[in-house]
Amino acid sequence: MDNVAKYLHPYAYAPAYQKRVAYFCMEYAIAQALKIYAGGLGFLAGSHMRSAYALKQNLIGIGILWKYGYYDQVRQPDQTMGVLFQEKIYSFVEKTDIRFEITVNRAPVQVAVYYLPPQLFGTAPLFLLSTDLPENSYIAQSITHKLYNADKSTKVASNILLGIGGFKLLELLGYAPETYHLNEAHALPLVFALYEKYGNVEEVKRRFVFTTHTPEEAGNEKSDIRLLSDMSFFSNVPVEQVKTITKTEGDTFNHTLAALRLARRSNGVSRLHGSTIVQKWSTYSDISPLLYITNAQNYAYWADQYLYNYLQNGRDEKLVARKKKLKRRLFEEVADQTGDLYDENVFTIVWARRFASYKRADLLLEDMNRFHSLLTDLNHPVQIIWAGKPYPMDYDAISVFNQLVHLSAQYPNCSVLVGYELKLSKLLKQGADLWLSPPWLPTKLPAPVA
Repeated sequence: MDNVAKYLHPYAYAPAYQKRVAYFCMEYAIAQALKIYAGGLGFLAGSHMRSAYALKQNLIGIGILWKYGYYDQVRQPDQTMGVLFQEKIYSFVEKTDIRFEITVNRAPVQVAVYYLPPQLFGTAPLFLLSTDLPENSYIAQSITHKLYNADKSTKVASNILLGIGGFKLLELLGYAPETYHLNEAHALPLVFALYEKYGNVEEVKRRFVFTTHTPEEAGNEKSDIRLLSDMSFFSNVPVEQVKTITKTEGDTFNHTLAALRLARRSNGVSRLHGSTIVQKWSTYSDISPLLYITNAQNYAYWADQYLYNYLQNGRDEKLVARKKKLKRRLFEEVADQTGDLYDENVFTIVWARRFASYKRADLLLEDMNRFHSLLTDLNHPVQIIWAGKPYPMDYDAISVFNQLVHLSAQYPNCSVLVGYELKLSKLLKQGADLWLSPPWLPTKLPAPVA
C-alpha cells in the first residue's frame, strides 16, 4: 500500500479545527470538470470541502467516483430534453494502490480508491471509491456506474459501498475520526459498522452527526429490512438487533428515521427547514436534537469579487457596469443554446434548481393570462430563464421541463437551458437580477432549536 500519510492534509490544522472529522456524501460538486454530482446536496458538499481547505480544518471527505456521473442533459431534435450517459475520464484524479474488499449481497466485491489532491481545486482531501474493476462481476462493477441508479438493489449496494467501504478506508488510513458526518442517509451502513466495532449505541451516538435535506417523502428512503439484511447493509448485525437499536417496527426500514435515532444531533439546512423537520420528525420517539445550520456556499468560489467590492464601497456606477458585464456573459450562453438575444438593461428572472414537483418550476404558469402580460409588458419588460436537471427517470418532471421548452418558443424573452451544472449555475447566479425559489411551504411550523 502507498504511504498513506501523503493522502492526508497538506496544511497544519487551525487551532479551532483540530477535531478529526470524516464527511460522507454520495455526491460532491467540486469543479465543472468533475461530474460526480446531481444537485444541491452535491453543491453543499463541494462548498464544505472548499471551505474546510480555506479554514484548515482536520476534515476528509469520502465519496464515490461515478463512471457515468449523474447524466448529461442534452436536447432532442425538437429541443425537448434528452438523457445521455457518457463515460467520464479524469486524468487529474489520482488512482491509489489502496484496495480492499466489502461484502454486497453475500458476495465479495473489490474496491479501488481514488484521491483528489487538495491543491487541484482547493479542497480538503477527498477519497472516491470505485468498484469498476475487471475482477468484479458486471453487476458489482455497475454499483459505481450511475449516481442514484433507479434499480433498488444497485442503490442499496452504493449505500453499502459508501458507508462500509468508507469505514474500511478510514481504518486502513489510520485516520480515527472523532466525528462521522453523514450528509443525508445514503452512507447509513457506516453506523452499523460502528455499532459492530463498539457494540454500544451510546458509543455510536457519541461519534455520529447527521444532516437531513428534505422533508419530502420521496427524499426519505424506505426499504424492506430483510432485503437490506440480505445485502449486508447492516454488516453482521442481526435484523432483530437492528430493529432494537433503531426502534423499527415491522419490516419497513426508514433510513432517515434510523439516522435521526442514532445520531447525537441532527440538523436541517436553513431556519425554515429546521422548523419543518421539527414538525415532521419530533412526534417520533428517541429522536436526536433537531437543529438548523443555514446552508452556505463557498464565497470565494461563487461570488464575483469585483461586484461585491463595488457594492461594499458604494461605487454604484462601477457596480451597475459590472452587473451588466456578468449579464452579458450569461446571455451569450442563452443565445448559444436557444437563439434568444437578451438585453442587459432588462430585468432578468432566473429559476434554476433540480426539477422536482415540490420545487414548482411551473408556478408562473398557474395563471397564463398574467404570465402572458408579464412577458409582453413593454413598459416593464422582463426576461425569464429556467434551468435544471430532473431525475432521469422522473417523467413528470421531464414533462414540465418540456412544457416550458415549448412555451419558451412563443416568447423571445423566455428561455430554458440544459446542462445545469457548476459552470452554468455560476453564470446564472451572477447574471440574475432575481433568483426565483417558490417551493411548497408547510404551515404552522414550530420554532427550531437555535
